[in-house]
Amino acid sequence: MKAIVLKYTLAWCLAAIVVSCSNQDKLILVNNGEADYEIVVRDNTSEDNHRSAEILQNYMQQISGVTLAIVNESEQSNDVAQIYIGSPSDENLEEHTIQIQTDNKNLIIAGGSDLSVRQAVYEFLEVFLDCKWYAPEAEAIPDNRTIILNKPIDYKYTPEITTRTVHSRLFYENPGFADKHKVTTEAFPYYVPTARVHTFHKFVPEEVFYKTHPEYFALRGNKRLPTQLCLTNEAVYNIVKDSVAALFSQFPEASVISVSQNDNQQHCTCENCKAIDASEGSPSGTMIQFVNKIAADFPDKTISTLAYQYTRKPSKTRPLDNVLITLCSIECDRSGPIEEKCIDFANDLKGWKEITENIRIWDYTTQFTNFLAPFPNIHTLQPNIKFFRDNHAKWIFEQHSSNPSELFELRSYVMAKLLWNPDRNKNELITEFTNGYYKEAGIYIKQYVDLIHEKIKEHGDFFLFLYGDPSQAFSSFLNSELLATYDGYFNKAEEAVAQNATVLKRVKEARLSIDYAILEACKKNLNKDFSMILINAHGGKMINPDVIKRLERFYNTCKNANITLMNEMRFTVDEYYANYKNTMTVATQPNKALGKKVILLTKPKKYANEDPQVLTDGALGGNSFYANWLGFEGNHLEAVIDLEEKQAIHSISTAFLQVTNHVVFFPKSVTYYYSNDNKHFSKLGTVVNDAPLSKTSKINDIKYFDLEFPVLEARYIKVVGENMNEPPYWHHAAGLPSWIFADEVIVD
Repeated sequence: MKAIVLKYTLAWCLAAIVVSCSNQDKLILVNNGEADYEIVVRDNTSEDNHRSAEILQNYMQQISGVTLAIVNESEQSNDVAQIYIGSPSDENLEEHTIQIQTDNKNLIIAGGSDLSVRQAVYEFLEVFLDCKWYAPEAEAIPDNRTIILNKPIDYKYTPEITTRTVHSRLFYENPGFADKHKVTTEAFPYYVPTARVHTFHKFVPEEVFYKTHPEYFALRGNKRLPTQLCLTNEAVYNIVKDSVAALFSQFPEASVISVSQNDNQQHCTCENCKAIDASEGSPSGTMIQFVNKIAADFPDKTISTLAYQYTRKPSKTRPLDNVLITLCSIECDRSGPIEEKCIDFANDLKGWKEITENIRIWDYTTQFTNFLAPFPNIHTLQPNIKFFRDNHAKWIFEQHSSNPSELFELRSYVMAKLLWNPDRNKNELITEFTNGYYKEAGIYIKQYVDLIHEKIKEHGDFFLFLYGDPSQAFSSFLNSELLATYDGYFNKAEEAVAQNATVLKRVKEARLSIDYAILEACKKNLNKDFSMILINAHGGKMINPDVIKRLERFYNTCKNANITLMNEMRFTVDEYYANYKNTMTVATQPNKALGKKVILLTKPKKYANEDPQVLTDGALGGNSFYANWLGFEGNHLEAVIDLEEKQAIHSISTAFLQVTNHVVFFPKSVTYYYSNDNKHFSKLGTVVNDAPLSKTSKINDIKYFDLEFPVLEARYIKVVGENMNEPPYWHHAAGLPSWIFADEVIVD
């Protein structure tokens, strides 16, 4: 007992020595729960600065238990020291600059604007008082009854990226959390809300103008199609100018409007447009000339346009000073930094830098076809942001999924920190987050992050695509051995926090990506350890119990976390769950075509290695066209399956995929035939698509074309899927060939 008292007394003596140190080198804001400070806001300051003062007051109270008074400058006391919030009138800071400095016993927290003052307060709390904000409901605030800072403090920072957006609902739905991380609270700040991107179809709607004025639209081949606008048509310019004027009048507080191409590559090739693009060296030539005309009509506003896909290469014409170039990196391989893996884009950015100072980067950081899939690109975020910064991009929009995706909180945190300061140590940031957010489980989640990124680097030729699928990686960073290892990390992580319900929930959400990858591997019957189907003692098929358990865990975790979407095509978690259960039913059905030879009478293209056996291999396709689907572009599916001998059959079913925004549609119909000599085929019946394509069609779906008939004997089955051949005129890909994707043919 004496030793404890002695230790306690010694601690207080040491504290007294520290507190008694000269004010020359210490700033004692709080001493053992007491403070001789007040927070001072400048006279005639804004409500925003008063709010910033309240934020500082609140967090200092949480840290120390002391509530500092907030007073106006003209009412400040003479017998206490001051913490000043806001820049003095004689301090001329740049708009985005923050400054934290000491003046004798006083502390000054300042910024070049009200927003910068708020950012300076949060920087002070984070850098000097060690506050951490991991997620809207997860922060770490120190518990210190004594707050002592070393003097002098002269901290000044001007972010080179001045408009920072992370496309995450964590920031959009929680403005206070966005403020703490110094990112915007919306995707398109300052923009007219109804004209933010891909606006041609809004200014000149096909429904209004196409039938009466087809010349307003793009010439493709020998036909005008409403895919894009004809930018050399004077009437189009006048319509767009009037639309822009009307929208600025409707939204006078907005300073930016997008005058930009629709989301397709079907630009106008009429003689006038073609001549300009040829002389400019890029289809961005007609775009910039057109946008410059609009910008000249609105000199006090900013006209934003896209350098995207066909307009990505710079024009020779310089954009006007009030034109904002939004340069998009959608095509890039995400397995490595853009400068290494996407050289053409890198060169385009450098080219735009030579002709404009107004560049907004639209970057992409998640797999849009599979939000919850493992997507090991975190190692590329910092080099990419630094590359953008070094090429004078002052406005960066990092298009994450907005909706939850793999390691959603971690990615949102790291991206925000790197946008504020691209030179931060990325590995320290990740460790800081995993240890702070996942507590004792953090070490295992960090091991997962490190290993999966290490493994993708070992496969230098792997193209990590925004529109890819985990099935592409089952022979590389998601092979069966690694999936088992990753799964083991999450088992340990859950064990480490099993008694902490709050943190356990976070770990389960982090685990979703590996559960999803394993579920997809089992659907593909990757190997005996990752298979949907087991053979029971009687030789019959049964669903692997681990798959059932994992699917239920995946679904329940999503439900508990309010995670509703699987991809950008609005495919829901509920639909995935229902489809997976249906797939289990299909997988256990008798199938006389399983493993049987397939002969294709028409040629597939690109996907599933163009292997006809995909139709009978027992691996069932997922909701991405990369996931075990055989694709036919602009032609029909015609396949013959050899059952090897005559067999009694009474039903045939074939699955087809639809992804309308990627020009993948259900067939118009599927017709089944049978034969016993592979020469003379008799028609069994036709299944017509009962949900033909329309503007309101479900974007992402799977449909089974089922046919039942009286029992007969057959050896050969022919399947003919009728392709639409090309989309309707109103589709963004009008004039291009359309796809059909087929998977397992089931014969019983």
